[in-house]
Amino acid sequence: MEFIFIPGGTFLMGDATGDGVDNEAPVHEVELDGFYLGKTLVTQGDWEAVMGDNPSCFKSGSNHPVEQISFGDICMFIEALEEKNKGAFTFCLPSEAEWEYAARSGGNEDIYSGSSEPDSVAWYGENNSGRTQAVCTKKPNGFGLFDMSGNVWEWCRDTYSEDAYKRHDRKNPVTEGDSPDLVARGGSYNLDAWSVRCTRRFPFAKDSSGSGLGFRLVVERVAGS
Repeated sequence: MEFIFIPGGTFLMGDATGDGVDNEAPVHEVELDGFYLGKTLVTQGDWEAVMGDNPSCFKSGSNHPVEQISFGDICMFIEALEEKNKGAFTFCLPSEAEWEYAARSGGNEDIYSGSSEPDSVAWYGENNSGRTQAVCTKKPNGFGLFDMSGNVWEWCRDTYSEDAYKRHDRKNPVTEGDSPDLVARGGSYNLDAWSVRCTRRFPFAKDSSGSGLGFRLVVERVAGS
């Protein structure tokens, strides 16, 4: 897996175009430290190399995103991945603030990740054959990240709250709570263009899985650094 450094910065998080729904508001200023984020979704090849199996519905090749992945499955994958790396690297899901900042190439005004038009950067319901597609087959965004709009939803580590943006800390916000739901971002292959916008956020129960639900990882710490 390849990771790209996302430099820290400040951006206005949330829907500033008026196209979103209540849970994408209010627009608010967020400051983030730098972090390393996966260049691509975790693929079926990545999963098989670590876990030895492939839970995906669409077993279309090693460079397709792994899907049908619950939050519990991700926890097991991270544990196994860290064991294989002998503790040299630790991993986590991105916060939704990190995810949106990265998807918007540092907080620019693109509606989709890397463009104001979805077809060049996203696999979604209007331009594919009803299944996931290989990663890196659409254009990257300004940070060199692929498929942050469309293909599969991406789990984030935040507990879902409808009004999270009213309570966010300004710096490095992460919403925590007792809700059984986590936030997912990015939309998926079977949804419309509105649903693959960078600011779209949606709740999934932690035990949810499906052919449109995958993930990418953050390198949280490197031993000795």
